[in-house]
Amino acid sequence: MSVDTAAKSVPEPALPEFKTTLGHPRPLWMLFMTEFWERFAFYGIRWALVLYIVAQFFEGDSAGQAAASRTYGAYLALVYAAAIFGGYVADRVLGYQRSILTGAVIMAAGLFMVAMPNKEIFELGLATIIIGNGLFKPNISTMVGKLYGLKDERRDSGFTIFYMGINIGAMIAPVLTQYLAESVFGTKAMPSYKMVFIASGIGMLISLAWFYVGRAGLKGIGAPPAGAEGYGRIVMVFIGAIVAIPVAFFLLSTGATALAWILGVMFIALAVLLLVEGIREGKVQRDRVIAMLIIFTFNVMFWMFFEQAGSSFTFLADNIVNRNLGGWEFPTAWFQSVNSVAIITLAPIIAWIWIKLGRANPSIPRKFGLGLLFNGAAFALLMVALSSMVVDGKIPFWTLFMVYVIQSVGELCLSPIGLSMVTKLAPVRLVGFGMGGWFLSTGIGNNMSGIFAGVVSGEGGMTVESALKGYTFGFWALIISGVVLFLVAPLINKLMHGVK
Repeated sequence: MSVDTAAKSVPEPALPEFKTTLGHPRPLWMLFMTEFWERFAFYGIRWALVLYIVAQFFEGDSAGQAAASRTYGAYLALVYAAAIFGGYVADRVLGYQRSILTGAVIMAAGLFMVAMPNKEIFELGLATIIIGNGLFKPNISTMVGKLYGLKDERRDSGFTIFYMGINIGAMIAPVLTQYLAESVFGTKAMPSYKMVFIASGIGMLISLAWFYVGRAGLKGIGAPPAGAEGYGRIVMVFIGAIVAIPVAFFLLSTGATALAWILGVMFIALAVLLLVEGIREGKVQRDRVIAMLIIFTFNVMFWMFFEQAGSSFTFLADNIVNRNLGGWEFPTAWFQSVNSVAIITLAPIIAWIWIKLGRANPSIPRKFGLGLLFNGAAFALLMVALSSMVVDGKIPFWTLFMVYVIQSVGELCLSPIGLSMVTKLAPVRLVGFGMGGWFLSTGIGNNMSGIFAGVVSGEGGMTVESALKGYTFGFWALIISGVVLFLVAPLINKLMHGVK
C-alpha cells in the first residue's frame, strides 16, 4: 500500500502558515535555541558525574569506578525511560508546550540539588532531573516533527538542524564548566564540581525562559487539549512529579541489573500498547509499528556502546590516554566536546548528502546499519591502540579523539533519522508516546552501557588489559548487529509501506 493510501485512512492535521528562515519554519529556530540551553545543562554535568562520584563518595579510590559507571548508566536509562510518561502526559493531559515548561522547572530544581555534597540529596537530585527531563525531552523533539507535513522533504534536514542545536550546547558546556571547576572556583587537583552543577542549573533556567517567551510563534501547535486550558492539570502533573521523584530515587538505588529487568518489562508493555493502537488503525499502521519496534531493538545495541563516552571512556581518558600535547595537558572534560564539534561540522554535510542522493538515499534501516558499523569501527581503533600502541601504560591522544569523531558519523546516520522516523511511523494519536518508546530503547542501551563500563573497569579500576578485552567484545557486537540489520532491511522497508 502506498503512502497516499495510508494518508486517506488517517487524515493529516492541517499546519499553520509559517514564515521561513533559511528554508525552514521559523519556530524551528526557537526550538533549536531552547534545546541548545537544555542540552548545555544536561551535558554540563555529564563529564563530571563519574569523576565526582569517585572523588566525593569513594574518596578517590579507583575501585569506585565500576559503581560510578553503573550509577551513571542507570541515571541515563531512567532519563530516557521517563520520556514514555512525558510523552503520554503531553498527548493526553497537558499538551506539548506546557509539558516542556513543567519539565524545565523540575529539571532546573534537580540540577541545583546535585550541587549539595550529600549522597542522598545528590541521588534525589538525579531523580528530580530524570522526571523533569522525561517531561521535556521527548516533547520538544515531537514539536519539531509537528512543524512539517508527513511528505515534506525538508523534514529529515529539519531534524538534523535541530540536532545541531543539541550539539552546540553539548560542545560549549564541558569546556565552560571545566574552566569554572578547575580554573575559577577550584584547581585541577581539587575541581569544584559544585560549580559545574550550578552552571548547568542556570543554563536550564535560560532554556525555560527562552521557550516561555518564544512559544507564541508556534501558532497553537502543542497547545493544551480542548477543555484542558485551565491550570488544574498543571498542578496535578506537579503533584504527580513529586510522587514520581521518590520512585526514580528508588529505581536508581536498585542497581543496574535489576533496572534492566524493569526497563525490559516497560518496553514490552509499550510495544503492546503501540501495537494495539496500530491494529486499531489498520494493517498499514500495524506494520509500521512493527517496523519501528524492530529498529528500536537495534537502537539499544548502538547506545549500549556509544554511551561509554560518559563512563568508561572518561576513565580511559583520565588514566590510560596520553593527554600531554607539547607540554600542555588536554583536559579530560574536553573529550566530551569532541563528539559535538564533529556533529556540528559533519551534520550539514550529512544532511546535504541525504538530499543530494535523492532516490538513491539509503532507507531508514540501512542508515541505522551504517550507524552501527561506524560505531564498530571506532571500537576497532581502540582495539588496535590498546594492543599495539601502548607506551608507558598510555595510548596516543589522537586515538581516543578519533574514536569520538568516528562514533559521531555513526550517530548522524542514526539518531536524527530516528527522531524523524518515529514521527512518521508512530500512530497519529500516540506520536508523543512513540517518541517515548524511542527514548526508552535508548535508555535500555544506556543502562546496559553502565553495566558494560563496570565490567571494563573491573573491581580495582580500569587497566589496559581490561579495556582491551571489553572493547574487543564491543567491536564484534556492533559489527554483527550492523550486518544483520543490512540483511533484514528489505523486510523492514516492506513493513514501512512507502515511508522513506
